[in-house]
Amino acid sequence: MNKIEAVILDWAGTVVDYGSVAPTSIFVEAFKQAFNFDISLSEARIPMGMGKWDHIKTLGLLPQVDARWRARFGQSMTDNTVDQIYKTFMPLQIAKVVEHAEPIAGVLETLEWLTSQNIKIGSCSGYPRAVMEALVPVAADFGYKPDSYVASDDLAPGSRPGPWMALQNVIELGVKDVANCIKFDDSAPGITEGLTAGMWSVGIAVTGNAIGLTEQEWQALTLDQQAELISQAYSTLYQAGAHYVVDSLADATLVVQEIMARRARGERP
Repeated sequence: MNKIEAVILDWAGTVVDYGSVAPTSIFVEAFKQAFNFDISLSEARIPMGMGKWDHIKTLGLLPQVDARWRARFGQSMTDNTVDQIYKTFMPLQIAKVVEHAEPIAGVLETLEWLTSQNIKIGSCSGYPRAVMEALVPVAADFGYKPDSYVASDDLAPGSRPGPWMALQNVIELGVKDVANCIKFDDSAPGITEGLTAGMWSVGIAVTGNAIGLTEQEWQALTLDQQAELISQAYSTLYQAGAHYVVDSLADATLVVQEIMARRARGERP
């Protein structure tokens, strides 16, 4: 059956939280509170899309962060260090995420169209289960109610860039063929997740981590500034392996239609 059965959607930067602001600002705050150690927002964004414990560990492995950490503490970050930062991160993130639970403009209309095409809505996130349990009901109050969702710590093998969360959605939604799924994500690990799961993978450029600006910050830029950032974001997501890239999930209908046509011809990702 060569038809699109489901889309698997990331959360922050793809469906909610324009600019993927909630997680990045909290990484900065968690390092500061736990160890009085400064990281920048741009550094915090580098591993975006990974599970949050892995994200913190990867931040510590960044050469510039590791050098500053060793200069300050005499050794590199250990797993115990990561645990301490993660414990600080979790309550901060739970409190922050509900402030960014409203869907990005135009996204609900796209989801309504997908539902009208008998396409199921799956979802997964770099957020752990405790954060998702705070986010999901608030997003539902705004009208976003996916058919399934999977958190980064739900599965024993781990999370992104592995395929496991996307494939758990396949199981929960009863999808017959992974080639009948489209994964939407604003981060390179999320694109890899879709590719390794055997799905069509579409990058989200403007509303997500690739640009990392709030809607107000984005609108304040000149057209030339926006064009430069769009070019960079598209390049980053295509280099990650995305089959297609769009500005926002709100703009995704034509891409979905093109993939539907390719599946009808028997093409696979």
